[in-house]
Amino acid sequence: RDHQDPTWTSPPSYCFVAFPPRAKDGLVVFGKNSARPRDEVQEVVYFSAADHEPESKVECTYISIDQVPRTHAIVISRPAWLWGAEMGANEHGVCIANEAVSTREPAAETEALLGMDLVRLGLERGETAKEALDVIVSLLEEHGQGGNYYEDASSCHSFQSAYLIVDRDEAWVLETIGKYWAAEKVTEGVKCICNQLSLTTKMDAEHPELRNYAQSQGWWTGEDEFNFSEVFSPADDHLDCCAGKDSLEKQEESITVQTMINILRDKASGVCIDSESFLTTASIVSVLPQNRSSPCIHYFTGTPDPSRSIFKPFIFVDDVKLVPKAQSPCFGDDDPAKKEPRFQEKPDRRHELYKAHEWARAVLESGQEQGHKLRKTMLELEKQGLEAMEEILTSSDPPDLAEVGDLFYDCVDTEIKFFK
Repeated sequence: RDHQDPTWTSPPSYCFVAFPPRAKDGLVVFGKNSARPRDEVQEVVYFSAADHEPESKVECTYISIDQVPRTHAIVISRPAWLWGAEMGANEHGVCIANEAVSTREPAAETEALLGMDLVRLGLERGETAKEALDVIVSLLEEHGQGGNYYEDASSCHSFQSAYLIVDRDEAWVLETIGKYWAAEKVTEGVKCICNQLSLTTKMDAEHPELRNYAQSQGWWTGEDEFNFSEVFSPADDHLDCCAGKDSLEKQEESITVQTMINILRDKASGVCIDSESFLTTASIVSVLPQNRSSPCIHYFTGTPDPSRSIFKPFIFVDDVKLVPKAQSPCFGDDDPAKKEPRFQEKPDRRHELYKAHEWARAVLESGQEQGHKLRKTMLELEKQGLEAMEEILTSSDPPDLAEVGDLFYDCVDTEIKFFK
């Protein structure tokens, strides 16, 4: 492996959470920038809750596993070739995002569950953040993690994974090495995770064999205090994590949806990546009101580069209108990602929203007068959505369900028409 080649390092995604009182108005605010190979398309997909036959299986990206009797409704942002998700939420107000992390132990190339599959499985099966955590670690124990993180026939890039799992009350930071793991519970302040291990000596739950395993590898003497990141990080890793940590901690005001969007748009800090190998291909911001009578709101871009994208709101209701324009074409069993050997060709996975947005990206990059005008109008569109949501959160009346069911659909539709 050529370690100078940046694609071998884990992509620099960032995940954030802020709790009241650091976050405003009793809202928990969650966000992620998903850094992926530059040309990869992410789609935003809703799956309704479903009951499943006993003994049925679910086909994840590379392997099939036992299905559960019932899966929750979810909305996810995912690379269009795989089954799982980079980030998303379920109907119970659980949000999960993952990170590929570099650790002392190389990840298995053998096809198993991907970190992204575990994000989706946690959302489908967990009613609280803690329940989702338990789902993920028990599936890790049973099936392990491994396989190619990229749609790439020429080489297998596999990574260990970390997760930020959040609900209205608490968050869990879960970091994994193979089937081994440790987790920390967070209920206040702010937290950022990135592509390096972050847990140190405060662990609220861990794999029962974690410390024995570290000792058996010669990574821990058993004498010193057990520091997860020091034990499992690659020797050459400088644990300065996060550009993200600074962005979040130096916010003087209380943190709102808008603050989180601004942090995700920041290229100067490195949180919004736009490099030769990687691009922020999609972003999410969620607000989870601690007051249960208010709905959770999830904003997705569905397009690359948040500094040139519009965050569009989604709210779970029984009758959500599907948004095919933010969904990639489906190639069924003929998909080269599903056939072995995999990825022998790369189909065009761009959805309608992505294609319309490509025009906008080109105009914005030109930096001309037209670009400035366009940016202004895009922010104007976004602001209308944000203000409408603010109203739903502050109003004492429940929102109009029919309107809410069409919300994401209408925003995507408006955006596409506008780009045309």
